[in-house]
Formats: sequence, structure tokens, C-alpha cells
Amino acid sequence: MTSHPTLLLASGSPRRRELLHLMGLGFATTNADIDETPLPGESARAYTIRLSQEKACAALAAAAGHALVLAADTTVADGEAILGKPANADEAWAMLRQLRGRAHQVYTALTVIDVATGRAITDIAVTDVPMRPYSDDEIAAYIASGDPFDKAGGYAIQHAGFRPAALTSGCFANVVGLPLCHLLRVLRRFGIEARADVPERCQAHFAYACDVSAAILDTPLLLNPPLQPS
Repeated sequence: MTSHPTLLLASGSPRRRELLHLMGLGFATTNADIDETPLPGESARAYTIRLSQEKACAALAAAAGHALVLAADTTVADGEAILGKPANADEAWAMLRQLRGRAHQVYTALTVIDVATGRAITDIAVTDVPMRPYSDDEIAAYIASGDPFDKAGGYAIQHAGFRPAALTSGCFANVVGLPLCHLLRVLRRFGIEARADVPERCQAHFAYACDVSAAILDTPLLLNPPLQPS
């Protein structure tokens, strides 16, 4: 009989796979293609939660043999303006200039569904991200690299050649796309424990001194309204 990993990650993102590996848990991946168009008047927070839940539900069809489905959605927001992935260089220029020298918010919502019972839990992380005053020449070089076009907001915080953010507080992994301490907090509700020291591994991986990991793990999970998977 084939043994299946406990987790089925509903994402094709190499960044999320990289982060999930830090937890030491076995997992498989599947794609969950959904319509990501925001609803009229939908807040960035509500939009991010809804997409993570819809992705998790969409992945259930491929979840046979797995214990849990995990889906995540990350949104870059300037106030309530949602900044998606730039379709071309002009859009990337506009986003990076809009964000330059200012702070914005990054939301990542996680939804985990128990495949056997349908029980679902959603959690959300929010990080305020101050951007440094990078130059137009730096923007041009970054766009020429091709990196902005599959990134919400047109940037990757961890990009070694650009490093657009001046983040000194908050969850770095959230901005990359998978807030590991929030995920660990959710998994513990399903009786799953990481096989590694998650805060230590995350901080070492990004060379970043996190000031919020202990508070996240010590704070009771605030559940969103229950999900009713179809």
C-alpha cells in the first residue's frame, strides 16, 4: 500500500514549498485553480480569507489518502487597494513606485481542512511592510530580471539583488507567502506538531530576527466563521 504524506499543499508556489520544508513535515502538492477576481467592495482581509478557503475546497478532489489539505493566499494591499501580480513592465513600474518609501500591508490567510471530517480552520497573518526609497534604476534592473511578474505587489521581499523592504518587525515568512508560526498554531488544533524548531529554522533561513513568533504561538487562535466545504 502506498503511504501518503499527511499534508496536501494546494499551491504550485516554490516559495511555499521551500517554507513548508522548514517544518520537517512530509507533504505533496496539487494546484487549485480558482477565479481570483475581488468581489465588489471586498476588503483585502476578506478577499484573502475567501481565496484561501476556496483554494482549500478546490483541492479536496485530489486529497484522497491525505489527512489534511492546506491552502494559502497572499495579498499585498495599499490601504484597501489590492495589488495583484503585474501583467507587464508598466504595471510593475507603477506598483513599485506606488510602494516606494512607504508602508503597506501583506495578508496571508491559511485554511486547513481535515479530509475525513470536513473540519476546517482558517487563520490570517498581517504584516506592515515599510519599503526603502529605492531608485528608478533599481526598479529598472529588478523588472529586467523578470522577477516581479509572478509576485503580488510586483516584488519579492527576499530577492537578493533588490531587497526592497526595510522590515525590522513582524513576520517575514508571511510576506514571502507562508507564515509558519500561524500555520503551526493551526496544525496543532489538528494534533500535528512540527518536527523542527519552526521559529529557529525560519529566522536562520532568512537571517532575520523575528520579534513576533513567541506571541503568535502563545496567543489562542481566533477562529473565523466556520467554513462549509462543498
